[in-house]
Amino acid sequence: MEAFCGSRFWDSNLTIHTDNPDLTPCFQNTILAWIPSIYLWSALPFYLLYLKRSKRGYIMLSVLSRFKTLFGVLLWCVSWADLFYSFHELLQNRTPPPVYFVTPLVVGITVLLATLLIQYERLRGIQSSGVLIIFWFLSVLCAMGPFRSKIMTTTAQNSCPELNSGFLSRLTFWWFTSMAIHGYKRPLEDKDLWSLNEDDTSKAIVQQLSKEWDREKVECKQKEDVSYMKKSNHVQNHVGSSPEEAEVLIRDKKHNRKPSFLKALLRTFGPYFLIGSFFKLIQDLLSFVNPQLLSVLIGFIKNKDAPAWWGFLIAALMFICAVLQTLILHQHFQYCFVTGMRLRTGITGVIYRKSLAITNSAKRSSTVGEIVNLMSVDAQRFMDLMTFLNMLWSAPLQIFLALYFLWQTLGASVLAGVAVMVLLIPFNSAIAIKTRAFQVEQMRYKDSRIKLMNEILGGIKVLKLYAWEPSFSEKVLEIRKNELRVLKNSAYLNSLSTFAWISAPFLVALTTFAVYVSVDEKNILDAEKAFVSLSLFNILKFPLNMLPQVISNIAQTSVSLKRIQQFLSHDELNPNCVETKVIAPGNAISVRNATFSWGKELKPTLKDINMLIPSGSLVAIVGHVGCGKSSLVSALLGEMEKLEGEVAVKGSVAYVPQQAWIQNATLKDNILFGQAPNEEKYQDALESCALKTDLEVLPGGDQTEIGEKGINLSGGQRQRVSLARAVYSSSDIFLLDDPLSAVDSHVAKHIFDKVIGPDGVLKGKTRILVTHGISFLPQVDHIIVLEDGKISEMGSYQELLKQNKAFAEFLRNYALDEDIEEDEPTMLEEEEVLLAEDTLSIHTDLADNEPVTNEVRKQFLRQLSVVSSEGGDCPNKMSTKRRVCEKKPAEPPLPIKSANEKLIQAETTETGTVKLTVFWQYMKAVSPVISLVICFLYCCQNAAAIGANVWLSDWTNEPVVNGTQHNTAMRIGVYAALGFLQGLIVLICSFTLAMGGINAARTLHAALLENKFHTPQSFYDTTPTGRIINRFSKDIYVIDEVIPPTILMFLGTFFTSLSTMIVIIASTPLFAVVIVPLAILYFFVQRFYVATSRQLKRLESVSRSPIYSHFSETVSGASVIRAYRRVKAFVDISDSKVDENQKSYYPGIVSNRWLGIRVEFVGNCIVLFAALFAVIGRNSLNAGLVGLSVSYALQVTLSLNWMVRMTSELETNIVAVERIKEYSETETEAPWIIEGKSPPENWPSKGDLEFVNYSVRYRKGLDLVLKDLNLQVHGGEKIGIVGRTGAGKSSMTLCLFRILEAVKGEIKIDGVKISEIGLHDLRSRLTIIPQDPVLFSGTLRMNLDPFNKYSDEEIWKALELSHLKRFVSSQPSMLDYECSEGGENLSVGQRQLVCLARALLRKTRILILDEATAAIDLETDDLIQMTIRTQFVDCTVLTIAHRLNTIMDYTRVLVLDNGTIAEFDKPANLIAAKGIFYSMAKDAGLA
Repeated sequence: MEAFCGSRFWDSNLTIHTDNPDLTPCFQNTILAWIPSIYLWSALPFYLLYLKRSKRGYIMLSVLSRFKTLFGVLLWCVSWADLFYSFHELLQNRTPPPVYFVTPLVVGITVLLATLLIQYERLRGIQSSGVLIIFWFLSVLCAMGPFRSKIMTTTAQNSCPELNSGFLSRLTFWWFTSMAIHGYKRPLEDKDLWSLNEDDTSKAIVQQLSKEWDREKVECKQKEDVSYMKKSNHVQNHVGSSPEEAEVLIRDKKHNRKPSFLKALLRTFGPYFLIGSFFKLIQDLLSFVNPQLLSVLIGFIKNKDAPAWWGFLIAALMFICAVLQTLILHQHFQYCFVTGMRLRTGITGVIYRKSLAITNSAKRSSTVGEIVNLMSVDAQRFMDLMTFLNMLWSAPLQIFLALYFLWQTLGASVLAGVAVMVLLIPFNSAIAIKTRAFQVEQMRYKDSRIKLMNEILGGIKVLKLYAWEPSFSEKVLEIRKNELRVLKNSAYLNSLSTFAWISAPFLVALTTFAVYVSVDEKNILDAEKAFVSLSLFNILKFPLNMLPQVISNIAQTSVSLKRIQQFLSHDELNPNCVETKVIAPGNAISVRNATFSWGKELKPTLKDINMLIPSGSLVAIVGHVGCGKSSLVSALLGEMEKLEGEVAVKGSVAYVPQQAWIQNATLKDNILFGQAPNEEKYQDALESCALKTDLEVLPGGDQTEIGEKGINLSGGQRQRVSLARAVYSSSDIFLLDDPLSAVDSHVAKHIFDKVIGPDGVLKGKTRILVTHGISFLPQVDHIIVLEDGKISEMGSYQELLKQNKAFAEFLRNYALDEDIEEDEPTMLEEEEVLLAEDTLSIHTDLADNEPVTNEVRKQFLRQLSVVSSEGGDCPNKMSTKRRVCEKKPAEPPLPIKSANEKLIQAETTETGTVKLTVFWQYMKAVSPVISLVICFLYCCQNAAAIGANVWLSDWTNEPVVNGTQHNTAMRIGVYAALGFLQGLIVLICSFTLAMGGINAARTLHAALLENKFHTPQSFYDTTPTGRIINRFSKDIYVIDEVIPPTILMFLGTFFTSLSTMIVIIASTPLFAVVIVPLAILYFFVQRFYVATSRQLKRLESVSRSPIYSHFSETVSGASVIRAYRRVKAFVDISDSKVDENQKSYYPGIVSNRWLGIRVEFVGNCIVLFAALFAVIGRNSLNAGLVGLSVSYALQVTLSLNWMVRMTSELETNIVAVERIKEYSETETEAPWIIEGKSPPENWPSKGDLEFVNYSVRYRKGLDLVLKDLNLQVHGGEKIGIVGRTGAGKSSMTLCLFRILEAVKGEIKIDGVKISEIGLHDLRSRLTIIPQDPVLFSGTLRMNLDPFNKYSDEEIWKALELSHLKRFVSSQPSMLDYECSEGGENLSVGQRQLVCLARALLRKTRILILDEATAAIDLETDDLIQMTIRTQFVDCTVLTIAHRLNTIMDYTRVLVLDNGTIAEFDKPANLIAAKGIFYSMAKDAGLA
């Protein structure tokens, strides 16, 4: 059936197990289509017999009867059209499945039959026929299903209205209006977006680009071959061949070495882009029409006798020209942007496909990060260049035309103005270069600040316990100070460049006019010359500024092009190096005389490999580390370069790599890996891979989303998921690269027995197992021993033992290790703990609830006999994760993930408009006075600008006496003064604004930092660090660098537009009437645009990151994807992610065009009315004023356009202020120091501790963890605190430090109530050795003494006592030894000793020792215990114990149970009392 239909006949997932059932196309085209036909044909013989017998005379032809016949013939035509369409497809080389020929044929003949029956019945006198009525009823019934599913597929597509819109609608982008309205009513969501046009989809674009690129490669190859041939011919018959010819050929040879990616791009995207260039050309020419019309208009105003209709015609022409210019310009932009978008799609797709095919040696030459950069940064550069690429020829054209017209108007004096412009270019570029240098420096500071913040937030609890916040706060502010210093410098530069940018047109006009008037007295500056040349200078401004920018952009893009081309030219894996068809019968794998290396240029890793593996056998590959075991597996997968020999692998392959590769998807998807779901098979796979117990622990069962790289699974779990994927794939051959090393030994045994071994799930399949586990070897069929890349021996276990060669020796070596492991279970233990520790970062609750491992762990620890019962329950909670253990009874373990997701979503989607209060908050941060000053300065600047132009217009109206004008010097002087004043004000203004912005940045950051250091610990327990870091990086960046320039642009455009209105109203007061309707139109367009574009931007940025994360995932798992033959599927996933992103990017482009056309239309109306009213009131106006108002009107379009964009930018970005404010105002803990309440200098002198009716809870809404504690500890006593998990032991220490504040009751130390003194006074007088040794990046000295309170001698003494002196003095930099982030470059034991050294330095009368759990090695533990016993003899010591043997000699032991005191006495008495303590001691083998 599938061959007949080309798709599945029945799919229960589509039809039954769904909320929205539908039938498969195959079912619709066969069964449903044939039912009526089958019925009619089977009834036909009997019916014909009946009709033959029926003799009632015939019925006359009625209208109804004719209509029926016509209808039948029509239906018959439709069926035939269907059939012909299928034939047409055949001719187009697309072969449709047979069903598309059969069904139309059957249906067509049946319909024809029914039509003929109608007529036959009429002739037989049958009035109403049951047979046909049933036939038509069945036809309608069976057509309902297909009709519904057709409607469903068309509506589901949500296709883009652009394709069906008319010419005018496309020209004005009217078709986008529906989305703009939609976005205004409510924030847009994914489902509101239109699907991409066919030509913009990855499938279409990448296919075309790949084709062109392959063609390019083939051409190069051919050329190269040809030139080789020619050259060799030369050498043979060099009779009279001229030397030039040979030279030419050699030179050619050099030229056509590399295929050019640029050519491929040009062939693919060039034609489309050229249409855009053509539009640009027309627009450039049109932009010079209006200045000419302006000169005609001024001439008309001067000529009082001209008929009025001339004026109206001129005004109309100006308007039409402006509108045409707008429409054409935006068409050009549309073409450019769409080309850019397609370029990005194409490049991304080509790189993705390439990354799945490159060899391993090529992959080594570029890291994953670099390849992702090719995709994100370099492809983006192409996209940005596209918009301005046309400026490369258009700018020179515009400059040339402008100069030509200026020359016509003012003659040679134009050159003076041009000279000024040219001189400004190097000035601007120098500023740009310097700014870039500043940017790099600032990035450096920013990175170090974020890194430090990250560490601070990671170790915030430790900072609080040590009272070290001020020191770290200072470090952050120090970096911030430097960062702002750099910002300030670049702000100086920016104000200079703004000054240059604003003064340029004025300076040019000034020099030109001054030269023009001074050169010859007869040169008269009249309105026509002045204002026409002004508007021409305005046209000149843009290309002159753009040209240098475009050139630097092109330079950057060419670098990107080279990088992409280099990547695309890498060698690819040869798909045919492993033969899959032909193989000796009975064998699954055969390798003959094969030599492999990891790259052509590297020496071979595997030499002379010969092996035959029979189908269905289990083969183990053993050997020492680095002898090529994994390489052999890779060779069988075809991942290595085969230098010689042959390899054949028969059947499908499943591969389990040494480092499990886990996708960021649900656990179930990771196992199914694109196979069809089959519940029974899936459950078997879970069962055999021991994943059932893990699923119970994961918050969402098998629907739990696994983070990138499997971050929220432990190493063992990752490996088992990877194995389950292989088991589920039910392939023929299984290549297992050491899957058992990452899991515990008993799990390994389970997996071997249930999966790999002779009785496992995979029995009967061919299995190749790389392993270190000797215990499994006796059960395998063959063993292959590798030594230095050669097979040294192979055979069964018994045979190899008899030979007594390398293998026997290998066994002896490893067997020893295994025995040792039995005696010293801690080894394995620690490894497992560290693994868990690594990976526990998200789901804090995984490891404690793994019942299997816990059982084993308990047995181990009992053998060690050094553990209280706590070790069993809460074994590997090193570091902060331990808190969760403590709280377990008080707080049911949350499914952390789901809670977080909710929080995060609520956090990111800011929707709707921004409240004015946020702007006010920002103004307060800038300081209201400065804000007012800035606005005032802007008014002054515009007043000066208007003044200068009014003066100019006045100058032009000065009467001409004897062919010359008087007072030219005074005229020029005032004009210059006004102009320079304007420039100066701009300079001051942008400078003030920059200072204000930096000021705001400083205050907002300081407030945020201050608050975060004072925030109570509970906030950090419930808020993901990432979210806080985001405030410090992204939002602070926006406030530093995005908001000030945006405000500058906004104010600039706003005041420019305002001054235009003022000038026009001043010269033609009638204009005021039109302003209101235009303003309303403008306002509406602006609101619609801002709402829609803001949401589109958000959707675009949200959908962009999955592209890159999926890509980096793919690159790291390429070998697995290839092994399972899933390359095509992954390419499709990537394409769909890119398309998803472009789906929100495309409307974003169009929204800008939509806005542009509408806003510019408002601008064009202003031009129209300015000209119109000038014509109407020409009797009362002089030429100067008209020139002034119309030339202003011609400029306004641009600033109106930018004003909307800036409003949108500002609204999008000002949110950062709100987000920072929100986190600067979270509740804080008690003050650090309370004036007048400080305890005496030497407090606590005795070290007495007293709890009075003390109760505490973790957070509001949770149960109490300590209930009504009453106890007294005398100075110098040593108290051990024990109790089962969750009894509240750690909470006691947190209470002493007031990390948790009391609910009722109080704690007194030496009679001082601790709740009445400042937190730092309290915390700095207690000493703690915390459970998790947290170190910060910086020198060792800083880690011991961040406030520089102690001398070097004291520090060395502390190091000596904490057994670190030898290590530290062996380091070249001694105390300045740099600790890396988190102390990574010290072992866990050494970090613990550093914490001990901190305690020894501080040495106060009370020491709290939160003993590290089973994770720390025994040796370090003994060192710490010894030091404490000798150094803290006279101090009060509270130890939270996990190993009872450490506290057996303490003064008293406090046993907590469920937050209350169960027992409190000397250890000996407690054992005698046979209570809780006794049972614990018994468990630990101490009683």
